[in-house]
Amino acid sequence: MNLFLKQSILNPESSIRITGSKSETNRLLLLQALYPEIVLENISHSDDSNVMTLALKSADKVIDILHAGTAMRFLTAYFAIQEGKTVTLTGSNRMKERPIKILVDALRQLGAEIEYVENDGFPPIKIAGKKITKNKVALNADVSSQYISALLLIAPKFEKGLELTLEGEITSIPYIKMTLALLNEVGIKTKFEANKITVSHQLSIGHYPLSIESDWSSASYFYSIIALSNRGTQITLSNYKEKSFQGDSNLSKIYKLFGVETTFIGNKITIKKTGANQSPIKLDLNMTPDIAQTIAVTCFALGLECDLTGLHTLKIKETDRLEALKTELTKLGAKITVTNDSLTLGPSETINPNISIVTYNDHRMAMAFAPLALRVPICIESADVVSKSYPTFWEDLKQIGFKTA
Repeated sequence: MNLFLKQSILNPESSIRITGSKSETNRLLLLQALYPEIVLENISHSDDSNVMTLALKSADKVIDILHAGTAMRFLTAYFAIQEGKTVTLTGSNRMKERPIKILVDALRQLGAEIEYVENDGFPPIKIAGKKITKNKVALNADVSSQYISALLLIAPKFEKGLELTLEGEITSIPYIKMTLALLNEVGIKTKFEANKITVSHQLSIGHYPLSIESDWSSASYFYSIIALSNRGTQITLSNYKEKSFQGDSNLSKIYKLFGVETTFIGNKITIKKTGANQSPIKLDLNMTPDIAQTIAVTCFALGLECDLTGLHTLKIKETDRLEALKTELTKLGAKITVTNDSLTLGPSETINPNISIVTYNDHRMAMAFAPLALRVPICIESADVVSKSYPTFWEDLKQIGFKTA
């Protein structure tokens, strides 16, 4: 489905309720599978979380997780400890290109039985679940924090818990801290000091009802929209915490650079355009790589020079996000260069209208470029890809004033 967005004018005031964080949901779904006493509220309606739910309940020998990268990592760890159960995890063609060797190597160090079905280091993988008795492992920490989180989530079920040593620069620490915070919230003891994480063994837990906070990554698109809007325009978003487990909550600080203020009242945030934009924008997004596309498009739309670093994990996402940004922003008239871990954008005075944005089967490409409709008409190809994390995105945009053809 291609979606043509007309040049739009935002409503002065709007309210949106975004469903639970995909990141928190998928972690808690795995914990719930290990500890059925956990009761979850405000679960994400995303494709990734639906895939995770179905996979955890599946009795099939082959489970296809499609494009769900988080599910592939978390389920690899989960099925490695399901004694007596053999499962092959597979996915889309792109998923078969996304590395999983670091996680598989770590699980093998612990005694897991995992073999590659096609290409070494990549899905599909065949997992023969067994009891894990070892409790110490080292892991290269500079590629994806999801490998680390996958191990931490199953660690309470290890006979002796887990002592995990992280080697190299640690990427996306907020996501690791989110995982540990969720473990703590259900009563599992953890410790994170220097480059070492320990998780205690936990046979069972008490009855734990948990309400999942709404997704800050999804909120980023509304921050971008407010940044491109007239002064005084505001949007209220429901079910957010001022002290959040999600690293992308740093949006409330980052978007001050674009004149956007965040007000927390109860479980809601109101974001409002109150000031001018700063330039140039220089940010290290090593801790929050998922909002890089949003920020890059915001800068381009405002004609701001920007220098974004800490982006090395973007090359192994749903697509190579750095190259995808370069290609699509160039079509719009941007002066942009990228490296393996950075993006530099020169100031621009014009935006080419009626450009068709290729989304590369990447939900964040579709949503990051949508705010440009406040400046020029734009077409988003394969717009339904947003269902991966935010199925109601286009309906919510219409609610706040966006027009479609």
